Order: sequence, then structure tokens, then C-alpha cells
Amino acid sequence: MITISLCLIVKDEQDTIGRCLASVSDLVEEIIIVDTGSTDDTKAIARNYTEHIYDFEWINDFSAARNYAFAQASMDYIFWLDADDILQEPERLRLLALKSSLDSSVDSVTMNYHLAFDDHGNVTSSLRRNRLVKRSNGFRWIGAVHEYLEVSGKIINSDIAVTHSSLHHDSDRNLYIYEQRLSAGEDFTPRDLYYFANELLDHKMYDRAILFYEQFLGTDQGWIEDYISACGKLADCYHGLGDEPKSLEAALRSFQYDAPRGEFCCRIGYHFLQKNNLETAVFWYKTAIETEQSPEHWGFRNLACSTWLPHLQLCVCYDRMGLHRLAYEHNEAARRYRPQDTRVLQNKAYLESILQPLRMSTTVEALNE
Repeated sequence: MITISLCLIVKDEQDTIGRCLASVSDLVEEIIIVDTGSTDDTKAIARNYTEHIYDFEWINDFSAARNYAFAQASMDYIFWLDADDILQEPERLRLLALKSSLDSSVDSVTMNYHLAFDDHGNVTSSLRRNRLVKRSNGFRWIGAVHEYLEVSGKIINSDIAVTHSSLHHDSDRNLYIYEQRLSAGEDFTPRDLYYFANELLDHKMYDRAILFYEQFLGTDQGWIEDYISACGKLADCYHGLGDEPKSLEAALRSFQYDAPRGEFCCRIGYHFLQKNNLETAVFWYKTAIETEQSPEHWGFRNLACSTWLPHLQLCVCYDRMGLHRLAYEHNEAARRYRPQDTRVLQNKAYLESILQPLRMSTTVEALNE
């Protein structure tokens, strides 16, 4: 069985770190906590789980802190989390099984990262990350902000999922770091351009965000998943500016990089639904249903856009077209995913009130023949 060092970098995480460590502490042989300047009870809580707590002077560089944490680890493999991540009980069992079965020739194990859930507990967005890496390989973190772990060798995709469960977030921190680097005249990598644009979008600085997304797309040196995502975020920028034709153009631009994704098909479908161009909207929502991606897909996934959402929107389209039977069928398809959704239940009652009299009328006609 392999041994595992858990590594976290933290600052003022008293509200979440206990929950995180409790969910995984009995599954690892060592816990490394690197604190970058907490002024609350973060370290006191962490001491309930480990003696390996280190102070690290914050230098506006997440990779530097994570690499320092990795350097303190001593077990076979390193598992990393953030303080607002947890392992749910089924995932704990899967990690325990992985520890018993993992071949020592494996250099990295990827895991799903569940980022958001709907009010019924269904995962609405996720991506895949390298989570468990062989310590002896000396893999390094790259990037001051939105850092990534650079790995190579034998990589396997596991069915384990880490759940992100944030309670609070410093919304200005990353933007500040990027602005400082830009003011210092630092050259931005394609990845920097993309994530800086994301921060600008989050702060509704749409015109500047568009500028940096375009710079990123013009490099032809980024990750294809980031190119596709940038098209969607460009569409968000233009929508924020009230320029719907440009927003549609940005969404269609994503097709340059890969087959249509559910997120974009639903976006385009909604554009035409708003214009009451129902047949075109139906085409795009039907296409969205056909775009379900592999669970091993690495990029961001909005699972709603290839499951219940297009069915719900098709229900709306067909109802407006007077095709109530088709509307009902798609609402029922949505109900299989979201059986307690009030919109779905209201649609069901409404459509049944239309269809039941029609059935009775058909039966009466048949009896009178």
C-alpha cells in the first residue's frame, strides 16, 4: 500500500480547514500545512490534526507556496487540497481503495473536481485535476495565480471526486496580483492572459476583458479547453455590454476548436428562443442533448447543458409552437433529472390540463364512429 502526504496552503481558513482535514486525515500518513499569514485560529485548528505546520512569507505567488509545501512532504505520494475542499464519504472509500491498489509505476492520478451543485444536489460544473502525484518525481507548480501542477509520465484517471465547498472568497486578491505584475512590465504567458481576462470579467470590466481574451486567442499557444472557454467568456462580456449579435458570434467561434459543446448549444438556442425563432432554437437544444462528454473529459463541464436544461427549454419551444405532446415528452425527460423542480412540476400540471381533455375528446370520437 502506498503512503500519502496531504499538502495544503492556507490563510485565515478557520471556518473551513477543520471540515477539510476531518474528511481526509485518517486516509493519509502525513499532513503538511503551509500558512501564508493567518491572523485567525487556522493554525490552532490545524494542530488538532498535525504537527507539521510551517510559516511561509506571502510573495503574491501561489506556486511558490505550493512548491514549498510539497518540499516538506516525505511519503510516497503527495495529495493536495485547498482548505475549502472536502472528500465526501463515497470518495473517501474510493481513495482508500486506490491506496491499496495503486501501482507504484503511476506518476499521477487525476480526480474530478466538483465545483457547483444545484438545489437538488446534482453536480452542475466540474473539471479534472492532477491530485495525487509521486513525490520522488519532484513535480512543480507553475504560475503565480491560477497555478497548475506540471506532471508527466504515467497518468491515470480515477473515479474519485473532490468537492469544492467554499464559504467565502477574496474576490480582489487575484486581480490585484495580476495588476501588480502588469504594472511591473512582466510578460504574460498565454495562460496569464486568459486568467487575467477571467478576473476582469468577474469584476465586470468587460472592455478590458475582451482585449485580453482576444490577445489570448491570438497567441495560438494555449490549451484548447481554455480557447473554448474564452469564447464563452467573450460571449458573456458582450452580453454584459448589451451587444447580443457579438455575443452570438463569440459563441459560434467556439466551433473552430472542437465539436459543439452543450454549453454553447444552449447559449445559442436561448438566443434564438428570445427572438421567438423557435425552429432554430429547437435545433440547437436538440444538438445540446447529443453532446454529452466523457467523464474523463479534462475541461470545464456544465452538466446541466447536456442533460435536463435543453429538455426543459425544448418543452418551452414546443409549447409555444402548439406541439403540446412533444412539450410534455421533453418535460418528462427533464423530470427524470430533476424530479422535484418546481418549474418542471408546473409544466407537467399545465400540459396535462391541455392533453387530458384532448385524450377524452379522441376517445369520444372513436366511440361514435
